[in-house]
Amino acid sequence: MSTVLAASPTQSKSSTQLSGLGHALVQSDQLQRAVAEQIQKRAVESRTSFIATLLSSGSMSAADLAHWVSKTFALPMLDLDALDPARVPPGVLDPKIIQAYKVLPLIKRGNKLVVATADPADHEAEDKIKFQTQAAVDLVVVEYDKLLRWIEQSTQSASTQINALVGEDFDLGDLDDGSRDASAEKDAAAGADIDDAPVVRFLQKMLVDAINMRASDLHFEPFENFYRIRFRVDGELREIAQPPVAIKEKLASRIKVISRLDIAERRVPQDGRMKLRFGPEKSIDFRISTLPTIHGEKIVIRILDSSLAKMGIESLGYEPDEKERVMRAIKRPYGMVLVTGPTGSGKTVSLYSYLNLLNQPGVNISTAEDPVEINLPGVNQVNVNEKAGLNFATALRAFLRQDPDIIMVGEIRDLETADISIKAAQTGHMVFSTLHTNDAPTTLTRLMNMGVPAFNIASSVILITAQRLARKLCPQCKSPMDIPSAALLEAGFKDADLDGSWKPYKPGKCSACNGSGYKGRLGIYQAMPVSEEIQRIILHHGTALDIADQAKRDGVRTLRESGLIKVKQGLTSLEEVLAVTNE
Repeated sequence: MSTVLAASPTQSKSSTQLSGLGHALVQSDQLQRAVAEQIQKRAVESRTSFIATLLSSGSMSAADLAHWVSKTFALPMLDLDALDPARVPPGVLDPKIIQAYKVLPLIKRGNKLVVATADPADHEAEDKIKFQTQAAVDLVVVEYDKLLRWIEQSTQSASTQINALVGEDFDLGDLDDGSRDASAEKDAAAGADIDDAPVVRFLQKMLVDAINMRASDLHFEPFENFYRIRFRVDGELREIAQPPVAIKEKLASRIKVISRLDIAERRVPQDGRMKLRFGPEKSIDFRISTLPTIHGEKIVIRILDSSLAKMGIESLGYEPDEKERVMRAIKRPYGMVLVTGPTGSGKTVSLYSYLNLLNQPGVNISTAEDPVEINLPGVNQVNVNEKAGLNFATALRAFLRQDPDIIMVGEIRDLETADISIKAAQTGHMVFSTLHTNDAPTTLTRLMNMGVPAFNIASSVILITAQRLARKLCPQCKSPMDIPSAALLEAGFKDADLDGSWKPYKPGKCSACNGSGYKGRLGIYQAMPVSEEIQRIILHHGTALDIADQAKRDGVRTLRESGLIKVKQGLTSLEEVLAVTNE
């Protein structure tokens, strides 16, 4: 194995000026000075280190040298064969320093770093390590031949490992980052290390694979001994790759550069966005979120495909009566329509679908979002910036001075935002917004609990839609299954439903769905108009149970009942509906 030292101190010394280790060997009578000088001269000529040339000459064995060094320099000695490779902290030290000075980081605890070396007299190496890690360095002595083997394994080119993951044939020449101009790209490329090229290709492949798999999010997660990448596909996280831990910093830096984040800031969360172009027609936006963890920055990339908002309200999965209620509500001249559900339940896509339907040349639409997820041409979209003082309430006040017809508020989080939104709905504007509640009836009581007067709620809210996303059964491999009638009744079916005209389906396994049995997702909805009876309950400060009972009398289905219809239609499984709804 080559032991060329790119920046070894021995290369700048004359053949008669001994290295620190050579001088110590001569002083302790382990080597004659003439022999040491000859070894030093050969090391300079062959551009290797003194210790490598010493051992290759046969003057001493690696084991004897390590024992002598440990005793002479009063340092502990470690047998690398007894060490578990998985316990060695990755990414602590620059691979170039490891290769140049033949050192290996072993343990990182707080501000202390334990480093293995065969030559503790190389003070330049110690200084380089301290400068790069800003840590106090404790040295332990190891045998040189074992150290070389460990370095070869631990610094096996991350590029080689990444190339194995990416594949040599992968090329993404038509992928363009739309977030920076050409000159910025050129400057970045000029300053980039050649070793970064595989990291760039790997990131590009991950993004393309995520899009092809219809993933909604990519999770880049660093841990102590491994680095994991997972995709959320159809609402379920799947592990896709475990690249070498050594690339985590470069990968994070690359993502932060193209999303215009501060690459030097690793202590606080950051949010950004980027756009990738696939040819002249297709472009996809990504939202970036970074989070400092104890082992590095976790990065989540959300895929924002604007085509989802343009698919139309028919593609959302409403039943005919639910769709009719929604269409009737959103086409009214004023009032408030609320969409509710947990994070990741498709609320934003629903709102964008409404806006896309109403987006006409004669309509003035303004939105306040945190952040803007999908770009809608013809809609005035405002990105909330809390640090700059631009919150939902501030944006809403500005909207009302600009003659809006339709206002969309990304989320009602506080009383001030709720109060301004409701007043806008009462004064001739259509207002769309979201809330985080479990179902439609509890949304009304949540507004009351926030401090909104009951008469304001009753006079402004016209429709609440609660929703969940359930995985769709793969049409290629789904198959009928027998479920006992008692279990179906317990799930929520009625006796009239068990007439033998349908059978529930179960997921299978095939290549079309990557063996999961599910492909895509569909919406399960509870579309509840605020009827006069519900308005009276609100005015009398009724509970969510009172509102739910009245909604049932008005013909509004619960989320579970809507999900069971999808089961009867063979679109999803009973197991999936039970998992995403609660009764």
